[in-house]
Amino acid sequence: MKKVVTFGEIMLRLTPPALKRFSQANSFGAIYGGGESNVAVSLANYGIPVDFVTRLPQNDIGECALMEMRKRGVGTQHILRGGERLGLYFLEIGAVSRGSKVVYDRAHSSMSTVEKGMINWEKIFEDAQWFHWTGITPALSQGAADACLEAIQVANSMGITVSTDLNYRKKLWKYGKAPGDVMPELVAGCDVILGNEEDAEKHFGLHPKGVDVTQGHSVDATSYLSVLKQLMEMFPRAKKVITTLRGSISASHNSWSGVLYDGEKLYEAPQYQITHIVDRVGGGDSFMGGLIYGLLTHPDDDQKALNFAVAASCLKHTIYGDANLVTVQEVEKLMSGDASGRVSR
Repeated sequence: MKKVVTFGEIMLRLTPPALKRFSQANSFGAIYGGGESNVAVSLANYGIPVDFVTRLPQNDIGECALMEMRKRGVGTQHILRGGERLGLYFLEIGAVSRGSKVVYDRAHSSMSTVEKGMINWEKIFEDAQWFHWTGITPALSQGAADACLEAIQVANSMGITVSTDLNYRKKLWKYGKAPGDVMPELVAGCDVILGNEEDAEKHFGLHPKGVDVTQGHSVDATSYLSVLKQLMEMFPRAKKVITTLRGSISASHNSWSGVLYDGEKLYEAPQYQITHIVDRVGGGDSFMGGLIYGLLTHPDDDQKALNFAVAASCLKHTIYGDANLVTVQEVEKLMSGDASGRVSR
């Protein structure tokens, strides 16, 4: 099987232990992760060959991030070295009625200083079948946006499937460009688009037509159809447009599902109740990793691919850290209806 390539920033995540607030912490747990690296880890766990492309500083912290990817079976041979520092983010994990908080410290990171022409995309894509990026990368800097566009254009010219997770991050767009100035040209080159109604609104000014999309206790899958149709109309190259459906009962209890629209039919996955969330960061990345795996292994069964993605991301909510450390067998077990969590002996 040809490989998948993902492109983006990996960061050092620092988290207070035992659900403590920042103000209570005198120590922090250290984890490495980021949107595109998390997708790469998921795919490696499922046995899909995958390379992660980024830029890391030439120091011990950059080396630790590199080792984390190697430990998870992700290809690192095309990672650039240079720049000043690895980006950081601090995560305060919420519980019950207290939501989680993120504080970024990623200005002047190595990845934010990447530029068009630094990466030999033709060489990287020689044995690739899929390229994945997220809306986080072009939010970092003009150089990162230019490098991402360069990658998409090369992938398009080589007949490689391109996917994106729109991933709107309001705290990142700081270099003088609005998402609407940058994202349309990039997304126009995508075959598979993942995004929710907030992504569609903030990036492209799209709104649900004639319905009230509620991110609360109840999520109506058909309410999202108008957004998915508008995205497909705006980006005619897209063959599939997908959104996750999260019902937020509390920080500790969410309902979880997803829908996929192929231009003709709306597919809806089963809904899961995640009643004791361990860590929801990376939930969307785990969905994307599961979706790419499902579409590659079941190219003629969108329903099965979607069901795999939702089940995989459901399991991610039980795992501490950014990445989804589950196997295909564990996902399929949940898909079969076995959510007992019994000890495997």
